[in-house]
This record gives sequence, structure tokens and C-alpha cells, in this order.
Amino acid sequence: MKFTVHSKATLAVGTGFIAAAAAIGGCTASEEPVSSKPNILFFFVDDMGWQDTSVPFWTERTHFNELYHTPNMERLAAEGMKFTQAYACAVSSPTRTSLMTGMNAARHGVTNWTLRRNVSTDRECDVLEMPHWNVNGLQPVDTVPRSVYADNLVQILRQQGYFTIHSGKAHWGAIGTPGSDPLNLGFDINIAGHAAGGLGSYHAAQNFGNAEKGEHTLPWGVPGLEQYHGDTVHLTDVLTIEAIKALDEARKTGKPFYLYMSHYTVHTPLEPHPPYYRRYKDMGLEEREARYASMLEGMDASLGMLLDYLDEHGLAENTFVIFKSDNGGLSAHARGGEPHIHNWPLNSGKGSAYEGGIRVPMLVRWPGVVEPGSVNGDYLIIEDYFPTILEIVGADKYETMQHVDGVSFMPHLLQEGGTAAGRSLVWHYPNRWGGTGPGIGTTSTIRRGDWKLIYWYNDQRFELFNIAADIGEENNLAEAEPGIVRELATELGEYLREVNADRPSFRSTGEPAPWPDEAL
Repeated sequence: MKFTVHSKATLAVGTGFIAAAAAIGGCTASEEPVSSKPNILFFFVDDMGWQDTSVPFWTERTHFNELYHTPNMERLAAEGMKFTQAYACAVSSPTRTSLMTGMNAARHGVTNWTLRRNVSTDRECDVLEMPHWNVNGLQPVDTVPRSVYADNLVQILRQQGYFTIHSGKAHWGAIGTPGSDPLNLGFDINIAGHAAGGLGSYHAAQNFGNAEKGEHTLPWGVPGLEQYHGDTVHLTDVLTIEAIKALDEARKTGKPFYLYMSHYTVHTPLEPHPPYYRRYKDMGLEEREARYASMLEGMDASLGMLLDYLDEHGLAENTFVIFKSDNGGLSAHARGGEPHIHNWPLNSGKGSAYEGGIRVPMLVRWPGVVEPGSVNGDYLIIEDYFPTILEIVGADKYETMQHVDGVSFMPHLLQEGGTAAGRSLVWHYPNRWGGTGPGIGTTSTIRRGDWKLIYWYNDQRFELFNIAADIGEENNLAEAEPGIVRELATELGEYLREVNADRPSFRSTGEPAPWPDEAL
């Protein structure tokens, strides 16, 4: 166990959607009480790539920006700030744990995706034996082995007087552990969140992946939405409908709210989201890509419905909105066309140490604070959200049992400086993901300024890239710049030892693989 002490949009319609939408009511804008603390809407998308949008995050528009239709992301970008170098981890659970704890994945030890209690999800490797990482994920108690016990963001927000809502994918604790239920992690309401990070189906007609109508089938059935089983509505729509009902409940309390709108989409299975699907079939996209594009547009419609809700109830001016993805876009498998190019100009995708696996779209809106239409080019990472959100809500006297690695990006929001200068970012993945491809493997990575070093544990080799000059990571400069390799490898090795990071060992000898600086 790791335990560190530290001092007007509309959605697609089905009969269930029509009935639920008709039931959504509430006060008009003039009737809405104003809280002194800002509301928080965290809109989190699963497996959405940096280019999966009509909003350009590169210096120029690409063919992907022309292909996808996300008008509400465009709306959010126009009304807020776009971050072009926002980072997450390469897979889901490490990102989500870092968000909740403010800890880097190397420190909290949930370095791969979680599912079953005490069971690793690592793929077999001929050369390396994967470490005993925290397979049971984030926990609210210190009695679950191989887990991280920490004071989490939602618990602190609740202590600060917030009404806390979870809607969608949770993926924090393994099946059968307390952390699998968001209600145990500080949420007042949990809509459809449980241990699994994937699902059987997005379609109510398929009971959202549950074997029988009205039941919950582990591990891939989505729980808690039995009233929609057998209907024609899509899960993305249902999660939005239910989130809005929860917002109505929050408004009755008079408390500020934290809505964690955590969509399962665009995670596999790739299934069509009507009516958006027809647009992309008519464009001539192959089946899997038409489905994927329709899922993105359905996600964007959900964003629009929530933004409209804030407007209609006089909440927009006092609500901080965050849009982000949990890792890079899937490209190694399941997609149409050539693999590993769906995040171009970034290299590779989900599961990779390359930019396509870790750089993600990010937008924020905070009326009266964040300048509309602004762009920020400094880098930041997922653990930075923890101190930032707590600073935004005025929680300046909180204490955590864990050391917080994140740095508040409030200076970025205020355009009063940045946090990137003199700061290094670290990614630690001593694991083996299920996919294969460029940058996918057992690695530790560090970025300082424009330089990015990737260390491979299986053969102790290094890759060095200048990200500003080579965003596609095509030119390995490790041999040409040995001094920079040494500096970054030394810093990375020292950090990993400092946080007691896990590392793999060699199958042939049982000896641990060298740390980056030991491999020089």
C-alpha cells in the first residue's frame, strides 16, 4: 500500500430521453440564489484524442478539425481559454487517481488501469516481470492492500460545503473494494459509476451491456440505469439527463455544486450515436470511423445541454467549467484505417509515452476571470487540477495526508505568469498495456522545457525529442545530445527513487531493471 504523509443544444432522442427531458424543470434565472463560492462543472471525456474536435489545438487546422463537428467545444473555446499543451497519463486509472489526489502516478502507484481486486491488468512480457503496483486503485480506507489511501478532492470539496455529483465513468477502485463506489469517495450522488472503465454497450436497447433487463452484469454492464433498459436512448444522453436532474437537486440545497460529468464515450465499443451517425456515413466514412465521429458529436451535444442549463438557470456567471480528456485517443486497434495516426500530427495514441498518448484537449471557462477566446501554450499535467480547483473554491486551509505533486495553474487562468518555467513533468508506466505500437511499452518519461526523454526498461535505451521542433517525435536526438540525456535521466531517476516508485524486474534473473540514471 502506498501511504505518504504530508503535513441551447439538444441531444438525440429516444422515448426515455423525451420523458426525462419533459420532467426537467426548475427556477428561472431570476429565481436562482447566488452562492459566494463558484460552482464547478468538470466535463471529462474518455479516450478523446487531441485532434478529435473541430477546435484546433495545433498551430494550424488539420483534416481532423474539418472532419469532426463539435460546435459546443467551439463555443467553450470562444468563451474561455484553450490549453494546447495539457497532459494526462497514457491510460485511465492513473489519470483519474492523480486528479483526485494531486499525486503523480509514480507516487500513488496506480500506474495501470484497474478492474478486479488483487489482479493485475498487465499484459505478459517475455523480458520483464511487472511490479506489484496498486492494482486495487484509490481507496477511502487504509485497510485495502495494494491501494492508495489519500484525502481526495471530492471529500475536501464536500467539507467546503459543496454538493457533489458523479455522473458516468468512475474507474477508481477495483471490483468489491470501497473505492469502486463514488459514494464512498465523497460524492452525494452517483449516477452509473462503478469499478469498470469500459462498458458492454451504449444502447439502452442492449441494457447498456447488462445481460438481462433490470439487472447489473459485472464487469461491463453499466449499473443504476435500469429504468432505461429496453429503450432506444443512448447512454451519453442518459448520463446528461440524469446529471441535470441531480443539478436540480443541488439547486434546492442552496449549496455550490461540483458536477463531475465523466462520460464513458468515446471508449470502445464503437457504436453509432443517432442521429449524428448519419452525417458521417453520408460523408463516406468507413463504418468504425463513422461510429466514432458520431460518438464525439453526441458527447459535444451533452456539453451543449449542460452549458444551456447553466445559462437558463442563471448559473453560468458563477460556474467554472473544465473540459478535458483522460488520455490520448485510441489508435492502436479498434479504429478504422491505418493505426497510430488518428492523433496526427502527434505520434501514436492511448497507452503510448509519445505525445499522442498523453497530450489531450483542454478548455476552461470562468466568466469575469478567464479572458474569452484566450490561448495558453504552457504545459501542465493532470495532478495540477487538484490544487487549482481547491484554490478556485477558496479552500486555503485544507491539509492532506499525501504529498501533493500538482501545481495550481491559476496564474495561467489570470494570465499573470505560468508554471512551466523551471518545472519538469514526469510520466511513469512500469507496466505493459494491452495494445502495441509506437511508444507503447514499459517506460518512464520526463519533459523539461522543450526536451522530452523516454526511458525503456526492457533494453535500457533512451529516446530524446525536442517537442517544439518535432511535435511528431520523429527524430531521436539521444546520440546527438548525450549531455541532455544525462541531465534528464539523472533527474528522472532521482525523482522515481524519492517517491518510492515501482519498477519492473528481469524474468531471467529476478533482478530489478535499472533506474534511468543507472542505465547511462
